[in-house]
Amino acid sequence: MSGARLRTAAIVTLVVAALLGSAYTLGRSLIPDPPPRNTGVSASVTGPHYADQPPSTDFPAPARPTPDASPSGPETDQQAPAEDEGPYGSRISTGSSQIALTFDDGPDPRYTPQVLALLKEYHVKATFCVVGENAEAHPELIQAIVADGHTLCNHSWNHDENLGKRSPDTIQADLSRTSDAIRAAVPTARIEYFRQPGGNWTKPIVSICTELGMVPLHWAVDPSDWTAPGAKAIISTVLAQTGPGSIVLLHDAGGDRSGTVDALRDLLPALLDRFQLEALPAGTT
Repeated sequence: MSGARLRTAAIVTLVVAALLGSAYTLGRSLIPDPPPRNTGVSASVTGPHYADQPPSTDFPAPARPTPDASPSGPETDQQAPAEDEGPYGSRISTGSSQIALTFDDGPDPRYTPQVLALLKEYHVKATFCVVGENAEAHPELIQAIVADGHTLCNHSWNHDENLGKRSPDTIQADLSRTSDAIRAAVPTARIEYFRQPGGNWTKPIVSICTELGMVPLHWAVDPSDWTAPGAKAIISTVLAQTGPGSIVLLHDAGGDRSGTVDALRDLLPALLDRFQLEALPAGTT
C-alpha cells in the first residue's frame, strides 16, 4: 500500500475513533446516576448522647459550647462562654470561669460514698442530682452530701425520661414528691435545681420546675459515663471538652459506676490544675 493510502487510512481511523468517543460521552450524559447505596450507617455517628439513653427525636439536642483547647493554668480571668443556655433556656454554664461537676441518679450506697470521699480528698464541692425514690431509700446519703457542703438538684421521682410529656399535674406531683423525700432526710435542704432525665426537656416541665422555684439544669460536657466506657475514655472526653464555665455531667448511680470513680482519681487533680471547681450555688432563686 502506498504512503498516501496509509496516511488516508490513519486519518479515517482517527476520525471514526473521535466520533465513537463523542457518542459514548453523549450517551452517558443522558443516563441518570444511580441513587447512593444504603450502607446501613447513620449519617450522624457523632450526634449527641444524652446522659441516660440514646438520643430521642422528640427532644432537642443539648447545646455544646466550644472550650479553650489548651488552657495554661487555673482559669480565673477568662470569661464564661457566651452560649450559656441549653434546651428551653436550661442552664449549661456556671456563669463564671469556674466549672461545676454534677452527679446524677443517686444516691447509691456503693458508689456515692466513694465519690464523696474523693471529692473530700481534693476539697472539691459538687452538685448531686438525686432521684426521689433513691433519696427515700437512703436518707443517710442525702445527709452526707449536705454535710460535706455539696448542693442538691431534683432529678425526678423514678427517673422518668418522658416526664416532660405528662400532664402538668403529674409533672408537679413528681417534682414535689422528690423534693419532699429530700427534705425528709434534710429538712433545711435547699433544692434550687431540676434536671430532666435524659435531657428530654419540654416547655411544660421547664415552666413547672420554675414555678416550684427550681432552675432547669442541663450540661455542657457529657462523657457518656452511663455507658461504662472505662475510666480512660471518661477522662479523655472531660479534659478535651471542658472549658471555662462548663457544667460537667457524671453519674454516681444507675449502674456500674466503677469507671466513673476510677476516672475521678485522675480527673480531679487534672481539672484543679486548669480550673477552679465549684458546686452550683444555693440561693440563686
